[in-house]
Parts: sequence; C-alpha cells; structure tokens
Amino acid sequence: MNFKELFILQFMMFAEMTAGWLLCKAKILNPKDRSVFSKAVVNLLLPCNIVKSFQTELNADLMKDFMIVLLVSIGIQIFCTILASTLFNRMKKEQKPVLQYATVCSNAGFLGNAVAEGVYGEMGLLYGQIYLIPLRIVMWTAGISYFEGKSDFRSKLIKIITHPCIIAVIIGLVLMISGITLPSAIDRTLTSLGRCSTPLIMLFLGMVLAETGFEGMIGKDTLLFSLLRLILIPAAVLLVCRILHVAAFITGLSVLLAAMPAGSTTSVLAEQYKADVAFASKVVVLTTLGSIILLPAWVYLLQVI
Repeated sequence: MNFKELFILQFMMFAEMTAGWLLCKAKILNPKDRSVFSKAVVNLLLPCNIVKSFQTELNADLMKDFMIVLLVSIGIQIFCTILASTLFNRMKKEQKPVLQYATVCSNAGFLGNAVAEGVYGEMGLLYGQIYLIPLRIVMWTAGISYFEGKSDFRSKLIKIITHPCIIAVIIGLVLMISGITLPSAIDRTLTSLGRCSTPLIMLFLGMVLAETGFEGMIGKDTLLFSLLRLILIPAAVLLVCRILHVAAFITGLSVLLAAMPAGSTTSVLAEQYKADVAFASKVVVLTTLGSIILLPAWVYLLQVI
C-alpha cells in the first residue's frame, strides 16, 4: 500500500464528490436525478469492472484465497447481524430499521469497489467481489426484513441471483475457470466502461450531500453509529484476522471494506418504507465523510502492526 497513491486517491474522490455537490448547488444537476447515476453504476459500470477483474489465471493459491475471503466475509456479516439485532432496541420506531440496515449493509459494494481498486489495484477489486457475495445476500434478505418485517424468501432469492453484480461475478468466474480470454475489443470496452464507475460513485455521493446538507447531521446517535460503523467493526475484524493469522493482504482488504460507511441505499429504503428519511440521510453522509478521513488511518495502522 503506497501512501502517496492513497492520498492521490483520497484527493480524487473528495474532488469528484465536491464536483457533484457544486453541480447541484449551481442547479446544473438536480439532486433527485442521482438515481440515474446509481442505476448506471450498479447495472452497467460495476458489472463491467467485475468481469474485467476476473480476467486472470486461476490457480490453487487463488482458489484458497477466495475461500478464506469468503469465510471472513461470512463471519463479518454474522457479527454485524448480531449487532443489528441487539444494539438498537431503544431507538425510535422510525430510526431503528435505519441503523439496523446500515449496520449489516455498508457501502462496500459501491464505494468499497473504488477503494479496493485504488489501494490494492485490480487484485483488490477481484478479491473484493468474493468478499461482497455474503453482503449482497444479506442486503436482500435480513437487510430488507428490517424495514418490511415479514420476508418473502422466494422474492429475495430472485433479487439476489438477478442482481447485475452477482451475474457479473458468475460470468467472471466461468471465464476464469474455463480459461477463456475475451477478444481485445470486448476487453477494452469493459475496461473503458469500468473506469467510469469511481467518478460516478463520487458524483452520486456529492449529490446526496447537496440534498441533505450539513444541518443537524452531527448528533449523539449519528456520532455513536459512526463510531460503530467506521472504527469498532473494522477493529474487531482486524483483531480476529490477526488472531487467526489470516494473510496480510486479505486482512487489509477485509478491514478496509468493513470500514466502509452506511450503504447509500439506506436513505432510499427509509423513504420507500416510511422510516426516518432525514435521519437515514444524515447517517449516510456523516459516515461517508468520516470514512474518507479515517481511511488513511486504517491503511497506516495495517502497515505498522
């Protein structure tokens, strides 16, 4: 992990997020148009990036690493689900599902892809897709159930297996296992589209910030949740990985993805299910800004211990 490259990444991400904020404040873009950005990223740009990341030679060591990453991620999701079930029982009815969902569903599948690729390169993005499989399953099962109450298993299963990023992982794995190399024209198209994902993600977050603003963002509940989401959860992941002697690369990637802010879908679902939308937006924005500040600290800590 190169600190110079990390700070360049941080500056780029902050500048791109600021650009999204400025475009909305100048009324060039409407904050409500951000759904176009998120749909483009989730349905096209990230899948292209994912398929491209799997264009590498498969070997026994890689398969072993994949299994370790998958097990670490499953453990993290179980831990976060337990936290979500026990920590927020005293919260208001409209705020409880917001914090529960934001605990189990971080922004690792959105912002995390940009960070994984920026810090660890293409291999970070590749391993990151394996890490994200359990998170995406939990997102459409336990995550939705916090807002819905009762859960329809069949509909959730369909959402999981038809998610564009899950489909991209399956295609990527098939290509990797079969040893098929994509034609140069297709490979370059995937690369070109995939490179657009990070700027659009940051523009999207800037648009969210433009709509929610800073007023009332910092409060006891939002600060305590930020502490949990950005410090305590990744610290627990680091401790367990060190105790179990997990490889440094897998440990670092897992810690950084565990330190991601609340998922950007938190506020969308809060609005859909009549929860506290304003509170959800504050949680998303505060944890997002906090993660940009804390990321270099986590990278430094991973290097010195």
